[in-house]
Amino acid sequence: MKIRDSIQSMRSEFTSYRRQMHEHPQTSFEESFASDLIASKLSTWGIDFERGVGGETGIVATIHGQSNLSGKSIALRADMDALDITETPNKDWVSKIIGKMHGCGHDGHSASLLSTAKYLKENNNFDGIVYLIFQPAEESGEGARAMIKNGLFERFPCDAIYAMHNWPYTPLGQFNINLGPTMASVDRFEIIVKGNGGHASKPHTLIDPIVIAAQITSGLQTIISRETDPFDPAVLSITNINGGTGAFNVIPDQVTLSGTVRTYSNTLKAEIEKRIGEISSDIAKSYGATTNYTYTSIIGPTVNNPEHAKMCAGIAETLGAVVRTDGNPSMGGEDFGAFLQIKPGAYIKIGQAIEDDKEHRCSQGLHNARYDFNDDLIPIATEYWVRLVENVLKG
Repeated sequence: MKIRDSIQSMRSEFTSYRRQMHEHPQTSFEESFASDLIASKLSTWGIDFERGVGGETGIVATIHGQSNLSGKSIALRADMDALDITETPNKDWVSKIIGKMHGCGHDGHSASLLSTAKYLKENNNFDGIVYLIFQPAEESGEGARAMIKNGLFERFPCDAIYAMHNWPYTPLGQFNINLGPTMASVDRFEIIVKGNGGHASKPHTLIDPIVIAAQITSGLQTIISRETDPFDPAVLSITNINGGTGAFNVIPDQVTLSGTVRTYSNTLKAEIEKRIGEISSDIAKSYGATTNYTYTSIIGPTVNNPEHAKMCAGIAETLGAVVRTDGNPSMGGEDFGAFLQIKPGAYIKIGQAIEDDKEHRCSQGLHNARYDFNDDLIPIATEYWVRLVENVLKG
């Protein structure tokens, strides 16, 4: 991997910052430790920034190049929030907050962008403006929209926006940049099946919502298997079924089903939303029951601009990295898609797994209690961000 010595020499410093953030994880809109650390370092290095963008913890820093003849500007984004997970104590820098951990590597994303900020301030070999976005609340799906609502693109008018995410499913340093959809939409639905409960010995006199809920569960699976194009991926999962009083001899009045839908297409998402309501209502009606159905869109799909994705892949190749643009997109969700609905850009996945060691903490999947960000990724990510800036904002 071609990484300049001046960036490689920063690894120890920013590994320390990353591990400090790892020890103090905070969830969506509560990321005060990370925000304080980032603000402190930006101030020390003389980098202009605004705090409180999209929430108290959100930060946007501004770095000017040696000139601005082109009038161009781009934004780089890192997320800051942690998860409600109790971390496995498999390292010295384990979370100090019980029940919270950086299980998705946002500590590493922030450290990498902070490293990029320091380098660009000291070596502003570009023409234009770079905005560095430290975003709160990615995990809740609210942070990007909050920043947009707070005037992000009016206050910091960029031509394009980019983000990266560590990817523990591929080897360290492998770039995965899809030329279209890369992360799915995330939706939640709930169906309350309302029957007529009573004594379990007389089911023929009742309307059993448990039986009806089971039929609905089976019926909904046909939406994906029989009604959608297999070349237009989608997932529909029932994840919770709740009902009953705890008594073995009582049929309840109602049962609640809930689950998630994932797609890369807003059109398909709308059709699935409609069909869930129709199928659940029709099945319930055939048994004499009724339903109360709600569908909530949490975040939309993340779809890379093809031209920007190709450019990003080309820059990754200059590092000597393995670059894939044909990998499968993920059915996981990412609220960066809200930015890409307004500005062109790309979402970049960089591998961090230890080859031939599937049990290593850096090879564990995201949102896993044993997971940890790979600190060797910090200089790789920094080098990549710097090359992206120097390429897009050429003097």
